[in-house]
Amino acid sequence: MALQTGQHLDEWLEFAKGLVAESRKLLASRSDWRSRFKLDRTLVTQLDLDIERRLVERILQRYPDHGVLGEEFGARARDAEWLWVLDPIDGTASFMAGMPVYGTLIALLHQGVPVLGVIDQPATDECWIGCQGRPTQLFNRDGRHQCRTRACADLAQAFVSVSSPDFFQPDEQPVLQGFRQRSGWRVYGGACRSYGLLASGRTDLALDAGLKLYDYAAMRPIVEGAGGMISDWEGRPITLDSDSRVLAAGDPARHREALELIQQLA
Repeated sequence: MALQTGQHLDEWLEFAKGLVAESRKLLASRSDWRSRFKLDRTLVTQLDLDIERRLVERILQRYPDHGVLGEEFGARARDAEWLWVLDPIDGTASFMAGMPVYGTLIALLHQGVPVLGVIDQPATDECWIGCQGRPTQLFNRDGRHQCRTRACADLAQAFVSVSSPDFFQPDEQPVLQGFRQRSGWRVYGGACRSYGLLASGRTDLALDAGLKLYDYAAMRPIVEGAGGMISDWEGRPITLDSDSRVLAAGDPARHREALELIQQLA
């Protein structure tokens, strides 16, 4: 599905960069690390709320006919043609603990399909941006770099990231255990950074469960724009209606192999 015009995409890309600047400004201004548990037992800070509130305000001022879906305040016009999806601080627990893997996630969906995605990591001054039909870019202290995933010969050599084993339900544990046994190496706790590193060719697979749309909507344009593949565990593309389980791979052949393993184990 192609966007209506490249001009619109350029406009929304620049607008998303402005949202990143707003988020970074708020993050840099705070030193209150207090948090509380939400009903789903995930953590939230006042900063989560303030960032999302500010970004939603900016979006609706500029694009009043667009919808917005955020982690903290839910959805407004969820079925709108254009829908912004926000996670103000992905990896709040890591943020609270001082681990520099947290970030702000911003996605724009057109008719339910992510066409623009941003992973911004202020602690490391890195920002990955993916746009449908364009190469993924990494912005850091050294400038702008085009991202490319890497080839991987087979699953036995693959470097796999998992956000948290605690997110896997009992019926999903066999899949996690299967990847532990058959992949080359695993790394845990990377949150959104894991998908940026996959797009940059540093890892081979990302396997996650227990996620929400705002955790992964931004990942589709970023991973695909770097030459990788991302889907749910059934192999379906990531959309507004995707479930809580995500598989991404830098090498399309490893994505197919990993899907086959999931089907054997699930």
